Amino acid sequence: MPRAYYVVIGSDAARRVCGSLRSAGHLVRHLRQPSDEELRPALDGEVAGVAVLFDDDVESLRYALAVEHLRPRVPLVVTVFDRTVAEQLARMIPNCRVTSSADVAAPVLLAACVQPDLLALRQTPEGPVGARWEQGAVRLEAYRPARSLRYRARLGKIRGQLRPHDGSSRIMLAGLAGLFGVLLADWTWAVTLHHRPPVEALLEAARTLATVGPATAHGSTAYLVFTSVAMLVTVVLTAVFTAGMVDRLLAPRAIGMVGSRALPRAGHVVVVGLGQVGLRLCTRVQALGFGVIAVERDPAAPNLRLAKALGIPVVVADARDRFVLRKLRLHTAQAMAAVASDDLDNIAVAVAARAVDPDLRVVVRAGDHEAIAETRSLFSIGIVRDLASLSAAYTTASLTGLRPHGVLAQDCRLLVEGPGGSFSPWPYTGRCAHHQDGVRSDDGSSRGGGGRGGPPTADTGG
Repeated sequence: MPRAYYVVIGSDAARRVCGSLRSAGHLVRHLRQPSDEELRPALDGEVAGVAVLFDDDVESLRYALAVEHLRPRVPLVVTVFDRTVAEQLARMIPNCRVTSSADVAAPVLLAACVQPDLLALRQTPEGPVGARWEQGAVRLEAYRPARSLRYRARLGKIRGQLRPHDGSSRIMLAGLAGLFGVLLADWTWAVTLHHRPPVEALLEAARTLATVGPATAHGSTAYLVFTSVAMLVTVVLTAVFTAGMVDRLLAPRAIGMVGSRALPRAGHVVVVGLGQVGLRLCTRVQALGFGVIAVERDPAAPNLRLAKALGIPVVVADARDRFVLRKLRLHTAQAMAAVASDDLDNIAVAVAARAVDPDLRVVVRAGDHEAIAETRSLFSIGIVRDLASLSAAYTTASLTGLRPHGVLAQDCRLLVEGPGGSFSPWPYTGRCAHHQDGVRSDDGSSRGGGGRGGPPTADTGG
């Protein structure tokens, strides 16, 4: 591959892409958050491509437009999570390839959750397609969940209806069930013992439930005693039902008692962390017909509203708490995926889940913290997927003109899927040392401020 000059803009994710490009022998100018004055000289000369890698869509959009303004028609790879913004950016800048780590990682995580012998599982217009490693090569095949899994997931969704997760919902349902019981008992008494027509009996029961008494005072003494007690009990049950209803209406909730947002009871996948990766994974699990429960620690997380609109039940709690994990019925779940942005939090969640159910399939997002390698050497915490390496390989392949469709992880190798279903091996690479305090680049310039000056003439990155 001929040596080329690339500009990489960003911090954490950009460091991995910069390291990958430099290991391939390319010249790289790595800028963290450059101003227009710093960006302009970096784009002078023959630029083979520019990568804009930020977790903030607004930041990515700003730098993508700035690069297009300073260097029109230069090949661009930009990370954008919001699909609407991504579509508009691709429309405005035809030479821009928009991606996100969530889209790259979702097929790999989905396969690990529902069928670990697959390398990836993604949706196509023809249906789900899985990638399997067989006889030293990747084979693509149509995927259909086993009948037992589909039956268990469907039964788990049915069992989850009218099974409240929180105390206020249980109070509301208890009050409602009590009111219905009083209505049914009064109606049954009037129909079976007093031989009243069903409609008149329903009217009598409704008057008792409304605490205005029966329409007529005639009847047995026992019935009059019953209606008196029923009206007193109704006053208490109405207060109980009203208290639960008010609390449920006023408190922000992302869990329903019926419908798709009711918590499934079996055959479901628990996704911890409702960031962009977690949200993508939840929607992919739902598309396969399985139940899903998202767990988010931050009650002000921006994706909570979107998850509610998508019909995803979300439990706002700390998944490191074993009591919380037990309430999610891990012992009947199909798998749990810890995909928060902090690797150490994911490890803590995985350990807690193993303590609750040692046989549970646990999928862990990793790749951003050096401690993950040490932890894996101590004990097996589950199926670990290095999202940073997957995203870096996809971005690097896009920059070098391969136009990848995805990236797979097979044992200790990466496989980049190209057009036509071909797969090419891709090396694992570490991060570059740029933008760390006290570290200087090969040409002596500081790596902490983003760098100034024109394109490098040696293999530098500062």
